Amino acid sequence: MVSTTPGASEVRPRPLSQYVLKVHSRCDLACDHCYVYEHADQSWRGRPREIAPDTVAAAADRIAEHARHHGLRRVHLVLHGGEPLLLGVAGLAMVLTRLRAVIEPVAELDLRMQSNGVLLTPQLCDLLVEHGVQIGISLDGDAAANDRHRRFAGGASSHAQVRRALALLRRPEYRHSYAGILCTVDVRNDPIRVYQALLAEAPPRIDFLLPHATWNDPPPRPDGAATPYADWLLRVYREWIRGGTPVDIRLFDSLLAAAAGGRSGTESVGLDPADLAVIETDGAWELADSMKTAFDGAAGTGLDVFRHSADAVAAHPEFAGSQRGLNQLCRTCRDCPVVGQCGGGLRAHRYSDAGGFDNPSVYCADLKELITSINHESSTAAARTGGGPDPGGPGGDLLLDGLPADDLLDDLGTGHGSAAGLRRLAATQVAYVRGLLVQIADRVAGTPTAAAWDLMVRLDEEAADAVSATFAHPYVRRWARHCLAPPAGEPPDWAHLGALAAAAAMRAGADADIEVPLRSGLLHLPGLGALALDEPGARGARLSIAGGGLTARTGRSTVTVPAASTGPPPTAWLPVRRVDLGGWDVLVEDLDPYRDCYQWPVTGRLDPAQLAFWQRSLAAAWARIQRLAPGQVPGLRVGLRAVAPLRLPPAGGLRSAASRDAFGALGTVPADPDPLAELLVHEFQHVKLGGLLDVSVLYDPAYRRRLVVPWREEPRPLEGALQGTYAHLAVADLWRARPGTEAARHYRRYRGWTLRTLDELAATGALTGHGDRFVRRMRETVESWPDDAH
Repeated sequence: MVSTTPGASEVRPRPLSQYVLKVHSRCDLACDHCYVYEHADQSWRGRPREIAPDTVAAAADRIAEHARHHGLRRVHLVLHGGEPLLLGVAGLAMVLTRLRAVIEPVAELDLRMQSNGVLLTPQLCDLLVEHGVQIGISLDGDAAANDRHRRFAGGASSHAQVRRALALLRRPEYRHSYAGILCTVDVRNDPIRVYQALLAEAPPRIDFLLPHATWNDPPPRPDGAATPYADWLLRVYREWIRGGTPVDIRLFDSLLAAAAGGRSGTESVGLDPADLAVIETDGAWELADSMKTAFDGAAGTGLDVFRHSADAVAAHPEFAGSQRGLNQLCRTCRDCPVVGQCGGGLRAHRYSDAGGFDNPSVYCADLKELITSINHESSTAAARTGGGPDPGGPGGDLLLDGLPADDLLDDLGTGHGSAAGLRRLAATQVAYVRGLLVQIADRVAGTPTAAAWDLMVRLDEEAADAVSATFAHPYVRRWARHCLAPPAGEPPDWAHLGALAAAAAMRAGADADIEVPLRSGLLHLPGLGALALDEPGARGARLSIAGGGLTARTGRSTVTVPAASTGPPPTAWLPVRRVDLGGWDVLVEDLDPYRDCYQWPVTGRLDPAQLAFWQRSLAAAWARIQRLAPGQVPGLRVGLRAVAPLRLPPAGGLRSAASRDAFGALGTVPADPDPLAELLVHEFQHVKLGGLLDVSVLYDPAYRRRLVVPWREEPRPLEGALQGTYAHLAVADLWRARPGTEAARHYRRYRGWTLRTLDELAATGALTGHGDRFVRRMRETVESWPDDAH
């Protein structure tokens, strides 16, 4: 847009950094709420079914040209439809190869795809991994909720096919391609059931969308409710907060970020200027897809990639208007106290034949109620917690104002990690384990083990906290992964699901009758203990739980453990052991059958003298950590649940380890207080970083070059270098607080190692935006320390 006033300066349109490329204009589903096919705009009927190679080439050239002209370092592009997977492996490979070849020499290309998932296969997933594409899947909840709208043309359900796609994306080899789930709100569906169904799929992010509507065709409001969409979303918000914000929810994160003065990062809310353009299968440049719901042709610009540059699109009056912030909004919106967060809502939702877009959103009342309620509840929670870590440890109240993604990176990048940050990682792990168990439930359907899953589902409805506490035991994830991808020659241990269900029933105080496996004469209840049954060769027992007690029956023996209030347990009951660390405790885990997940072997059951030594060692090491590394205390209190004793090396010395599949636990040998404190801090860094890597992609998984690191003779893979650096950051901090010349020498060594490897990591060019932020935060932390501790 250029001013026509003589002497006036040129107003430059904002460069475009986000694009949607339509690669197929048809869909294999017939969703009745789809804006492409069911709303006002019907331009799809005249579009080519598939994008042609010359259209892909022209689109790639225009995007690269624009990025080069404006010096853009990063471009975001979403493959869309219709349904993009209809293009098939060969068609998508053509598109992705061309885009990468043309755009990547100019700017980093962040490739995404939005799909219904029905056609997703391992071959397509391999293609996504090869080209670094993250895919979002549309799912509206459980089968009943999803099938209100997302059906095939003949009326058949799509739910099972979509869940199969999500199960594929949860596989370790495809996890980095899993972008999240998109869910369109229908207020007739139960919001908690919808949220729990989505959470069970272990998505990295959930995106709740209001159904597209205008003042001409307003959204349904059952029973004439004033704000049914706000009421529905607030129920999800409160459940999300109560659970420790286990997953990013874009709408809530955007509103909280805008409340703090940041960018919303979405066109749906906030006042971020628009910088997104759509390219249709025929090469037409269009406005955001949501505009199709306003009127026929609302998204059109009259421009195309063959004749018009992206600069011409950015200068289009509709784009220019959307970049005027408050000035694009009607008077009602400009005068509203929450306009900075709401931003008038989605532009298409403001449309009416009478006033065009000069109206508040058709969801105005809902948005205002949602925003004011979230603001009130988050500020109340912050006041209650004093804005800092909750001192209550693992048993305290949840910190109610969860951390947005960038804040979590900054929090953990200090090398410490607040109670809030560790709660978020822990809650995400529980959600991840739930997703794994959903896959296991699919595998055991129709077998006797399905009864254990049925019990778990009932308990989750009646006592969700007890089920979550069971899933939070560190070695449950290791068992689940072992089942879904067992080592060669080992059968899946499906029966252990019965042990988990029994443990959840015990925690809930619920009655149950269930089959539980035996291992070497032990009936394990993860996180609680084990029952010794003297019947050689027995592979299982019938376990009855009633009134807080339990009875186990095998072919020839019966053992009863009474409720704690009615008498002491028999010697056959082997409880988990705990170490009281002054206001919180940690398990000395010497029972769980899946604790042997480290590079060093674990011990068997400790005898009383060994246990006493362990308890003294851990208590003394904890006292050292409190004195020398107080910044580690809040995170350890929340995140460290168990220590698995490792066998001492034959020649003596120290050993310790952590496992990506055992969040909240570490293994170590007993030691004197100072070295044990260092081992605990060192390994807990690996635990935290492993949890962070589960929720955030910090580096390009395709990067193969190994890095030279100062603490190992052999070069390390990028993740190994990152893990070592994060551990040495905390160890340097520990030595920084110790007196003496020897401590100063150790401090200089670990600080130097950390800085040197941070430089190596930054120089790889393989860090994502999140990874770059995390590494920069670590560097800021280390550079804030003196060169010499003394």
